[in-house]
Amino acid sequence: MGESYCRKNCKGGGVSIFVHDSLTFSTIELDGFCRDLDLEVCAVQLHFSSISFYILCVYRPPTGNFSYFLRSLESVLNQIYSNPINVIICGDINISYLDNTNNKLQLDTLLASYELYSITDFPTRISNTSSTAIDNIFIDILKNTNYTINPLPNGLSNHDAQILILQNIKIHNIKANYYTKRLINEYTILEFKFNLSHESWVEIFTNDNVDSIFNNFLNTYLKIYYHSFPLKKVYHKRFNKPWITTGIKISSQHKRDLYLLCRSIKSPALKHYYKTYCRTLTSVIKTAKKLYYDKLILNSKNRAKTLWNIVKTETKK
Repeated sequence: MGESYCRKNCKGGGVSIFVHDSLTFSTIELDGFCRDLDLEVCAVQLHFSSISFYILCVYRPPTGNFSYFLRSLESVLNQIYSNPINVIICGDINISYLDNTNNKLQLDTLLASYELYSITDFPTRISNTSSTAIDNIFIDILKNTNYTINPLPNGLSNHDAQILILQNIKIHNIKANYYTKRLINEYTILEFKFNLSHESWVEIFTNDNVDSIFNNFLNTYLKIYYHSFPLKKVYHKRFNKPWITTGIKISSQHKRDLYLLCRSIKSPALKHYYKTYCRTLTSVIKTAKKLYYDKLILNSKNRAKTLWNIVKTETKK
């Protein structure tokens, strides 16, 4: 997760941005502009070889103070906006861009002053009674002339996702596929304790200045810590689900097709069938996962180690 904002005074809710681990980015502090149920926003800066992007994720609750939303969004843009940098705003703003409303006009006027324009021209939330485009993406269409945007119904929410593809962006600064961590185990801990016990601490006990005593202690302690617990490279592992069979993949695709069919055909019987199919598929996946792990443990020569590896895989640790 690159950046996020969590509501301070309300239970649940907020916004977040996830960044692929091959991309270089930096976070932007915007918590001071957020107010629960009026404006929730977070941002990251993506660094490419030829250009930088500011990506803003925004949520405006439908019952929020719209005047505050506009003022705060303008303050955010004033802080980050500069001509060489590309700004992209995305999120659920609860203003349908399929209708001409006063709120839409005010937001368009504000964003146009920063060369930002809506590019979502299709419904993003479809229910039995309405179709609205309350989820949107705003870009500088003069800087980004070659782009495509498409809806992505996923069946996980009543809001459809959107995929924005920007062409002709060169990505050269690919990050390494590893991270570093300190080697901490029972042996290095014993070494750490041993080194601490044999330290004389002369520079501490022979000094009367409190600041010097603290600095000497900290420097000595960190020197021993860094020596006892050296850094090591840990390579990222691709997330794999070997229990997902070809049959499950086909059934998952069928589930997505049924979801789209339910949206286009308002049939209670079809909706009931879709829900039953979802429950059945979930049960099949859980059973396949259990059988895979059972077989893994049964065939293992060291079952305790295998069980522990399964726990680490499931907890992502």
